[in-house]
Amino acid sequence: MPSKKALIRRPGPRLAEGLVTHVEREDVDVDLAVEQWEAYAQALRAHGWETVEVEPADDCPDAVFVEDAVVMFRNVALITRPGAESRRAETAGVEEAVARLGCSVNWIWEPGTLDGGDVLKVGDTVYVGRGGRTNAAGVQQLRAAFEPLGARVVVVPVSRVLHLKSAVTALPDGTVIGHIPKVDRPSLFPRFLSVPEESGAHVVLLGGDRLLLAASAPRTAELLTDLGFGVVVVDIGEFEKLEGCVTCLSVRMRELYA
Repeated sequence: MPSKKALIRRPGPRLAEGLVTHVEREDVDVDLAVEQWEAYAQALRAHGWETVEVEPADDCPDAVFVEDAVVMFRNVALITRPGAESRRAETAGVEEAVARLGCSVNWIWEPGTLDGGDVLKVGDTVYVGRGGRTNAAGVQQLRAAFEPLGARVVVVPVSRVLHLKSAVTALPDGTVIGHIPKVDRPSLFPRFLSVPEESGAHVVLLGGDRLLLAASAPRTAELLTDLGFGVVVVDIGEFEKLEGCVTCLSVRMRELYA
């Protein structure tokens, strides 16, 4: 049977020092962030996901954004080389976690840079954001790792947000959703639905018609509910101050087999 595991990583005490690029820095309440993270993890478990905690990396302020450290395609884990040098120490613990789960492990090597938040998978199509954190060499190495497995890699420009998945994610039927002012090239996606809020562009597919969405996007929640989806709302406000969203707090692993 396909797996339903989700990698997560507990926020560290230095979370408030995390990087910000496209937003003004705000004070982060670390205690509240931990509460929000625990509620996020519980929402995953409530919908059938087995959460797997990566060892904390307390010296890495951004380590809670575990999605940036690895990209999964089938049972292959591609360990990234983050575009921000200060985040590169985050990957070691993630590599250990995916190896324990039996993944085949590949790596992005210098001079390549790749953040997992720049990768959106829709079926066998892998969209890769080319922008501030992911460079051409990183894209080339991702192609080399995943195209032999059947992936079709499509490069997407990213200039208005931190990562591709800060701008767009996808619904279960493959429709890509995004907030138009933050999307460089909506025409690159065969099916595109505009949503009314920036944080409404970020959904985690929980299974079936269930979607995880940030509490900061009530109008998008209403839109998606009207379209027939079951919307599960979580408050991740402290992480949003650091350009985080619901996708980057976990890595959903659907194609591991026992």
